[in-house]
Amino acid sequence: MATVSAPRFCVWLLLLLLWRSEARHNNRVSMNDDLLLPYAKRHGSAHSHRHIRDCQSTIHGNVTYETWPASRHGGVPVAESSVFISDVPGKHWAYGHMTTVHDPLRTLSVLEPGGPGGCGFNHQAMVEETAEAAGCLFSQNAGFFNTSRGQCLGNIVSDGRRVRDSAGVQNAQFGIRKDGTLVVGYLSEEDVLDQVNPFVQLVSGVVWLLRNGHPYVNQSLQAECDTTQQTGSLLYFMNVVSGRTAIGHDADGNVVLFHLDGQTGVRGMNLWEVADFLKKNGVINAINLDGGGSSTFVVNSSLASYPSDHCHPDSRWRCARAVSTILCVHPRRCTPGDCGGHGECVEGVCRCQEGWQGTGCERLVCQPPACGAHGLCTSECTQGFYGDGCNQTCACANGGSCDPVHGRCACKPGFHGDRCQQAGHCLAKQMFSTWRREEEDEAHKKQPYLAE
Repeated sequence: MATVSAPRFCVWLLLLLLWRSEARHNNRVSMNDDLLLPYAKRHGSAHSHRHIRDCQSTIHGNVTYETWPASRHGGVPVAESSVFISDVPGKHWAYGHMTTVHDPLRTLSVLEPGGPGGCGFNHQAMVEETAEAAGCLFSQNAGFFNTSRGQCLGNIVSDGRRVRDSAGVQNAQFGIRKDGTLVVGYLSEEDVLDQVNPFVQLVSGVVWLLRNGHPYVNQSLQAECDTTQQTGSLLYFMNVVSGRTAIGHDADGNVVLFHLDGQTGVRGMNLWEVADFLKKNGVINAINLDGGGSSTFVVNSSLASYPSDHCHPDSRWRCARAVSTILCVHPRRCTPGDCGGHGECVEGVCRCQEGWQGTGCERLVCQPPACGAHGLCTSECTQGFYGDGCNQTCACANGGSCDPVHGRCACKPGFHGDRCQQAGHCLAKQMFSTWRREEEDEAHKKQPYLAE
């Protein structure tokens, strides 16, 4: 049996106490010093959607975006993530993650910082914080934000809620519509606000990397540049090596999340290299998201990447940055989560109780013997029918109504009898007088008038 000497034990005890003290007083935060901004002043292209449509290649016609049916792979796992170490030709090694998301309509969400409402308060949060609260399996930073005011930028739709509308600013977009269609590219204001097949997830980036399997970086430079800067700042943003994040999809409709560690001007990839890397790994369409010191990858709410921002107050350390929106890969979820109280959520699908149907078990269905061919789902018969299964026809005359259970007639005033077929004496006399007056009036109309 091994033994530990008293002096050595004391040294280990002292180190443990120092480590616990350091952990307790660890207030280090990011200095936000590795900033990678695509625009010098305001965020976004000054070009209109019409300009982008008219300037693109004629092979694309008038369509400024690409669509693709999303994968609906119902098995497990919901996603697969791999670490890559790639040799960038003639430069350096690059380290990062690629995550393939199956069934993205039900397993991928764009989340506001810190949870719903975060963008409304110009809030910023660590990716780990937002991911832990939402139960994300894998997550990474997503959209751009104003680093001084914390304002979320671009179009944002989170789980069907329209969080922010960019008012038509033309930057590359990635979204998922209600029917599961993946959308990548430049969108008009009408495209964003469409309610026939609305977006359930939408995030804005800067630069369309791949279009239909071909690099689209040069075309994006012309489309997204600010006319006041003549591509200067944006060109640097695209050329410099740095940490990067991106989102796209493969030919099977799986969404692919790309994360790359780096430090601006020191290590990482430029956007041409990112596009080339994604193409080699089977991605068809992809856009670039916020990078630099924002580039963060998290697994089960634990940081799995190497931040590039220095820490405050001790710059010897590196700290992850508080960011804006994130991309969250989560287990399949039912909508609503309790299946409306009429079913059970199993692997993200509502298994409805007997008599209920719909994706959220929201519709009540009539089923025999509870309701027959003439019944309502309220268990009451429609007018004119009664009895078990609403199979018997009422025989009430003169506008009488029958009991939905026993069929007894409830007569209108002036009528009586089992089937309301008999009229009362007063009512009969009144009806006779009325008919007599009507006959006299008709006869009077037929007599000719005498002239003077």
